[in-house]
This record gives sequence, structure tokens and C-alpha cells, in this order.
Amino acid sequence: GFGDLMIRAEGDPARYWPAIRAAVREENANVGIHAMATLGDYVDDSLAQERLLARLAGFFGALALALAAIGLYGVLAYAVSRRTAEIGVRMALGARPTQVLARVLRESVVLIALGLALGVPAALVAGRWIQDQLFGLTAADPLTLTGAAGILLAVGLAAASVPAWRASRLDPVRALRQE
Repeated sequence: GFGDLMIRAEGDPARYWPAIRAAVREENANVGIHAMATLGDYVDDSLAQERLLARLAGFFGALALALAAIGLYGVLAYAVSRRTAEIGVRMALGARPTQVLARVLRESVVLIALGLALGVPAALVAGRWIQDQLFGLTAADPLTLTGAAGILLAVGLAAASVPAWRASRLDPVRALRQE
């Protein structure tokens, strides 16, 4: 019949393969060795599907993060463009560009915080559904949740910084003439 022969070796297992083939041939010339692989090869093969799913999940997570950043940028750029006259009046009355920048970023942080306030509890609930699929983590792993929230906050602030910077560079005279 067919069988597997497992050998424990130190160092690089491939260096023992010629000696193993010779020893098997010497014991029984009718036995053929079809494949030789290390335990690491078997483990890699058994985890191939899980690794593929993890890569796909990472890709779709990055795609979702990019779409969220683009969406936030679009909403804030639109909000700033709708408030051009108000920002122009504020700057004409003496508001410094740093104050305008801070105000727009502060409003952005409120939106991001609201998203996190809704998203973290949703992640905790969803985490319970996939608890069995999480290897070495719990559904409410604080390090993972904090890291994800930090990444979302950083990406959100980066997306908000462009409209905020544009608002702070607004020429008050041109802004008031547009309206």
C-alpha cells in the first residue's frame, strides 16, 4: 500500500533526501518515492485557503477605507464650498487662516467621532458572529479595535485636511464677490 514516512531531522531537511532515497531503495527496491516535503510545506498547503481569504479581506478592507476617505473628502469639500461666503465674512472680519483651518478640522473630527461611535458597537456585535474565525483574538480585542479606530481617525483627518486647507487659503474679497 501507500504510506508516508516521516523523519525528524535537524537543519535543512533537503540535505537528507538523497540519503533517505538510498536507504529506502536499499530496503526495498520496489518502493518508489513520489514526493518529499517538509512539515512546513504541509502546513503551508493546509493554510493556503485561509491565507487567500485573509488577503482578500485585507484588500477589501483597504478598498473600503479608501472609499470612506474619498466620501469624507467629497462631503467636506462640498460643505466648505457651500460655506464660502460665511468663511469669507469670517476672514474679512479678522479670522486668521489657522482659525478657519482649525474650525473645519474640528467639524471633521465631530463627523469622524460620530462614525466611530456608531462603528465600534457595530464591530463588537459583528465580532461575536465571527468569533470562531478569529485565530488568537477575541471579538472585542482592545488593541485591534483601538488600532482600527486610530487608522480611521488618521485617514479621516487626512481626507479632511485638503478642504480645510483650501478654506483657510480663501481670499475674502473673492469669496464675497461670488455670492
